[in-house]
Amino acid sequence: MSNKNNDDLQRQASENTLGLNPVVGLRRKDLLTSARMVLTQAIKQPIHSVKHVAHFGVELKNVLLGKSGLQPESDDRRFNDPAWSQNPLYRRYLQTYLAWRKELHSWIDESSLSPQDISRGHFVINLMTEAMAPTNTAANPAAVKRFFETGGKSLLDGLSNLAKDLVHNGGMPSQVNMGAFEVGKSLGTTEGAVVFRNDVLELIQYSPITEQVHERPLLVVPPQINKFYVFDLSPDKSLARFCLRSHVQTFIVSWRNPTKAQREWGLSTYIDALKEAVDVVTAITGSKDVNMLGACSGGITCTALLGHYAALGEKKVNALTLLVSVLDTTLDTQVALFVDEQTLEAAKRHSYQAGVLEGSDMAKVFAWMRPNDLIWNYWVNNYLLGNEPPVFDILFWNNDTTRLPAAFHGDLIEMFKNNPLVRPDALEVCGTAIDLKKVDADIFALAGTNDHITPWKSCYKSAQLFGGKVEFVLSSSGHIQSILNPPGNPKSRYMTSSEMPAKADDWQENSTKHTDSWWLHWQVWQAERSGKLKKSPTSLGSKAYPAGEAAPGTYVHER
Repeated sequence: MSNKNNDDLQRQASENTLGLNPVVGLRRKDLLTSARMVLTQAIKQPIHSVKHVAHFGVELKNVLLGKSGLQPESDDRRFNDPAWSQNPLYRRYLQTYLAWRKELHSWIDESSLSPQDISRGHFVINLMTEAMAPTNTAANPAAVKRFFETGGKSLLDGLSNLAKDLVHNGGMPSQVNMGAFEVGKSLGTTEGAVVFRNDVLELIQYSPITEQVHERPLLVVPPQINKFYVFDLSPDKSLARFCLRSHVQTFIVSWRNPTKAQREWGLSTYIDALKEAVDVVTAITGSKDVNMLGACSGGITCTALLGHYAALGEKKVNALTLLVSVLDTTLDTQVALFVDEQTLEAAKRHSYQAGVLEGSDMAKVFAWMRPNDLIWNYWVNNYLLGNEPPVFDILFWNNDTTRLPAAFHGDLIEMFKNNPLVRPDALEVCGTAIDLKKVDADIFALAGTNDHITPWKSCYKSAQLFGGKVEFVLSSSGHIQSILNPPGNPKSRYMTSSEMPAKADDWQENSTKHTDSWWLHWQVWQAERSGKLKKSPTSLGSKAYPAGEAAPGTYVHER
């Protein structure tokens, strides 16, 4: 595989990772219903349809005569091969495809469908047209060149890869070589130990690497749908190591991978387990409270915990960092396109019957939301070019999914439906009603400008729900790149502002732009809230909570 192909796959991998959305909102039934709706509309509006067929015919004539000006979007890397622009046959093939796709979407736009049905129609048409892209066929010029360069071996290798995926990957193209990494040996290698374990989580304390540490520790809470080592992916991408170098006593939660035996675990179960972890961290470090960091659904869990503490009048969390976390669930995304009461109830019913929601099922749903990046991209690489699946640490982590217990999945669906965190006392956890305006801890909220999983404006609205001082930072990255953003990348940018106006656009307009990673800005913010420096502990754990298994622990290996 060329370095260019490697770079493209790595970029797309880092921008298109699984984010926890509680709604499995893409049922085959919904797609078929939308497809029937489009066909019915074509029959109901024959004049409208004939007009667009005629328009396509005119454009097709221009294509055949070499007079068409149709070109792919400048950022569409599928057609970067020079043959698509320089070879007359390939150019006409591409322009015919572009004309057909454009006319179908134009037909939908100008139909008499409702706005929601127009959006659904576009989605279904997009699935069809992207599947039938010229690059996905054996005529792909890159595949043809590869065939002759390898004497036909690329075809045999591609068929072999296809057979493996049909047997072992549910017919989906493999996104990564899962045998290329091993957690604890090539990923998640920062030195530490498990200092506490309950049925829900393991608590890992990391070994200090500086002579002094701040008095107040940091507890990191990962999302429940993926494993914790995204915070310790590799030495050069490890947020855990960055924190240790910043004199921070660092603890990370490793969630257990639930089975149907844990189907009754709900949000309150996770919060109770997290409360135990907070108490252990304070007992080991001697600090009266902690700083916390939560990402994605881990941010939702941390937020509910702080609301619970506020209701009890307990001050156990000094400051909270939220990474790409949406608390206000009024989302305008493709995931919500097919969501209605019936869909939500069907999703709950499915997970309750199975006992869990499989992370692999959610990954498939998300893949079909981004088919070019997460399906056809690998179809070309693995099958048409005959390459092995890529070897990328981010993709390995993204495919190392976990399950969600049915009750927790149901809680998230109810949150999606009712949006309770935006209203005082609308959500109850562990026997207390939650009012985020009573949470007066300092908040550091990070979002990504290119994040389509947790859109940055939704993250901004969510950050405004708290009663304490909020620092909002916008990274010029996608979902996972916003988290994995170590210093030194010349392309990294982020924005800050001392004000929090009501509208996100006003914040962005008046923000200050910075080069390099937001980690450096957060490092200063965190240090100001971490207390004085003291001598680093010489051993992990304590007498009451002795160090056990070495990091990354045992729960991370559960399948």
